[in-house]
Order: sequence, then C-alpha cells, then structure tokens
Amino acid sequence: MRIVEGNFIQTPHMKEEFLHHIWKFRLFNQLNLLSTSGETIEIVKVGNHNFDAGPDFFNAQLKIGNTLWAGNVEIHLNASDWKKHLHQHDKAYDNIILHIVYNADEPIYRASGETIPTLELKEKIEKKIIQNYLLLKSNSDWIPCEKQVGAVPQLIINNTLDKLLLERLERKSRSIIDSLNINNNNWEETFYQHLARNFGFKTNAEPFELLAKSIPSLFLAKHKNSLLQIEAMLFGQAGLLDEHLEDKYLQALQNEYVFLKQKLKLHSIDAHLWKFLRLRPVNFPTIRIAQFANLIFNSTHLFSKIIETENCGDIKKLMNVDVSDYWHTHFVFDKTSTPAKKHLGDDSVNNIIINTVVPFLFVYGKQKNEVKYVERALQFLEQTAGEHNSIINKWDALKLSVKTAYSTQALLQLKNEYCNHKKCLSCNIGNYLLKNA
Repeated sequence: MRIVEGNFIQTPHMKEEFLHHIWKFRLFNQLNLLSTSGETIEIVKVGNHNFDAGPDFFNAQLKIGNTLWAGNVEIHLNASDWKKHLHQHDKAYDNIILHIVYNADEPIYRASGETIPTLELKEKIEKKIIQNYLLLKSNSDWIPCEKQVGAVPQLIINNTLDKLLLERLERKSRSIIDSLNINNNNWEETFYQHLARNFGFKTNAEPFELLAKSIPSLFLAKHKNSLLQIEAMLFGQAGLLDEHLEDKYLQALQNEYVFLKQKLKLHSIDAHLWKFLRLRPVNFPTIRIAQFANLIFNSTHLFSKIIETENCGDIKKLMNVDVSDYWHTHFVFDKTSTPAKKHLGDDSVNNIIINTVVPFLFVYGKQKNEVKYVERALQFLEQTAGEHNSIINKWDALKLSVKTAYSTQALLQLKNEYCNHKKCLSCNIGNYLLKNA
C-alpha cells in the first residue's frame, strides 16, 4: 500500500467496484461538492447500479450548478480510463451527466467537445475506509476478515447468514426447475431423480442419476409389492447383473430382470460408470442401490409424503432405510462379509434432507406461492445437524455457530461465493468492517 499526500492512495488492489460501493452508499464527504471545473454538485439520487454492459449507474438525478440533470453516471479510478475504455466512441455514454473518479488526471470531453462534469473523490473518502478496504483485498488469510470477524456484532452475522442461506437455496433451485421443465412439471419424477442422485453422494452421483432416468419411478411403483422385483430393476438397470456367478440371490435378480427388461423395453446403463475404489464398503454403490430399493419399496409417491410431512423427525425416519437380508452379509455379489446392519446413517440422512428434501420444499413453496413450505424448509434446516467438512471446521475454529444445517449451509455460501472471491463489498460483514474496523 502506498499513501501520497492526504488521502490519495494509489495501489493495484483498489478496484472500480470500491468506488461503485462508495458512490452507491454515499460513503464520502458530501459537503461542498464541486466538480473539477468548480461547479457545485448536489446529489438527489445516486441512480440504479448497473451490473451489465453500459454506464455504471442509470437514472441518477443531480443538481450541477443551477441545473437539475437526470441521466447516467460513469465511474473510473482515473479520469483517463474513459479513453482507455474507448467510451468516447460509444454512443451508450453520450448521456453521462457526471463522471466520478478517484483521481482526475485529465479533463474528459464529449464528442461535441463539451467537457463532461467530473467529481474527484480522493480527498472526500475517509482514509480509514480506504485502508480497511485495501487490507481486505490484499489479505491472504483463509478468509479476508479472519482476524476481524470476531469483532462483528452477532446481529450483523445473523442477518448475513439469513440472506446467504436464501441465496444458496435459490441457487439449488435452478437445477430443480430445469428438471421440472424437462419432466413436464412432474414433481414425483423430478424428486425421484434428484433423490437418486443424492443417494450416490459425490462419488456416484452421476451414475445414480442416470440410473433413475433409465427407469421411470412409475415402473417401480407398479411393482411396489415385491422388493425382489424393485431390486432386480434397479440392479439390472445399473448394469450390475451381467456377471455369471453361483449366487442364488444374484440368479434370482437376473431371472426377474430378464423378464422385466423385455416387458418394459428397458436399456441399462454401463456398469463401468460405478466407482468402488477408495470408498468404504458401506458406501459401495451396491449397498446404496439396495438402500434406495428399500426406500422405494416402503414409500411410493415419495414426494407426496414429503409435502404432507410437517415434522423433520418423521422425514428422518422415512429416509433411515435398511437393506434386504442378503446385503446384511454382503457388500458385493457372491462375497460373504461379517453380518452387519447397513441402514442409511444419520449423516447420510441429514445430507439427503439438506440437499434434496429442503430444496424441493423451498421450490415447491415458491412455485405454488405457498409460504408454509418455504418456512418448513427453513425449519427443517434448523432441526438438522450441521455438516462436518474442512470448511465448516474452519468456521467452527473462528467461533461461528455450526450446530445446525441452517448455519452451515449459509457459511458454505459465504466461503465459496464471497470469501474465495474477496467479494467483501457485497457482504454485510465486509461492509461493517469497512466502516468500523
């Protein structure tokens, strides 16, 4: 950081976004504002922030001298950036009523030769605000405000997390809405496909989704009275019934699948898509498919059940499925293992609630304009334990609450979408520190 004369700080870390923020929230001394040519400036409206191509702020209202102007505002670090960005050749900038700069290094003219009114801010911004901004932007800690976040009032943090949680749910909503459009607004089928993807967790999410898309939930529902047939269809469609082994259970599945495949005109996915390497045996795709089959067997019309269920504990009971008897002594076909229950564990159930159940309730409430489902989605997050991963562990070390999924989901959004990109000016915590650190 280099400071020259008064408040003038010239550094590669300063970006135009900082001046946008300063102008938008009027974080500068507004007394006796003068243009570089000596005309008085009175701000009526700063305008609407434009995040697309074109001038930085639309529809500003300013009194310059004795004239009230309405139009657009353009912001640069240096006045000469106007030429560097070739605005003098772009008609979109013909109606700029004020050019705001940190450093007015040269006068700027319209195509007509008229001088564009310019406001220089370098002596109008508190040095503390500039230094706080530059410290955040240049910081190489895990998050830019790692050393200061403990001083931020809890109310600011809570409000930030509330906002970010909704952002995260909106982001998750997009893939659900896309799937609904593909599935002709069939909520049951869309939920079934996304739930299947979640059953694959990170490692086998893609093949699990392909599996669900290869066999409509309606086909499974028609055989809801036979777990063997449901397993046969799922394992067969997964491409996992092609081995020739002396295993009676495998042979029973193969016999069922040959019949059902011909009857329903099914086409399986490739078995090589499934990943077993570096997975704990309890997470093998064979076990996950067996658990998924058990869930389908015990709960047809799953999405309808989710919508009707008001208690998160009941959702957890619904999802906490076991496997059929064969899989209590096997992790793969034809290899006996020590007998053990292989129900879906608490962490896995919580993962499904966080990543499938809650986003679907949220989208359903938004689409149907039913606030109760949106509120229920948020309540389920508050009633679900937070995740355990490297990011959440770091937040925990910084003394931020990570007890519930409500907080951890918001903190994941904060880290991944803001802290990693140093978008401190778009963060309420960053805004607080900008003015108060």
